[in-house]
Amino acid sequence: MQQPEIKIMRGSAGKSAVLFVAAIVAVVLLSGCVGQSAQQDAIDACKALCVSQLNAGADLSNGPCLSNSITKEWVCDVAHSPRQAVDNDPANHCSAYGAGTATHFVEVDTSCELVRAV
Repeated sequence: MQQPEIKIMRGSAGKSAVLFVAAIVAVVLLSGCVGQSAQQDAIDACKALCVSQLNAGADLSNGPCLSNSITKEWVCDVAHSPRQAVDNDPANHCSAYGAGTATHFVEVDTSCELVRAV
């Protein structure tokens, strides 16, 4: 069986290839396309859903669950800041978190601002 021939680029062509790859990596890293955490994805999605619900006329004053699966293993819940008694009512909590099918939650306030993400 014949071994494949491996050619190593040398000189200006090799340097150009390395610089090109380095430039692509720098652009990707600086653009934020890589490295955004699952938590930040869930926060962004929850805030967007909240704004969408507000724009549709939803009443968020009772602190409803907006999504039992805003992203994988994350729920999206509305709470008040500071917390009110209604925020502790299990009827207003996301059932997926209580059941253990979601392990994290994002809480936004009634104006869709982040309260906490755990």
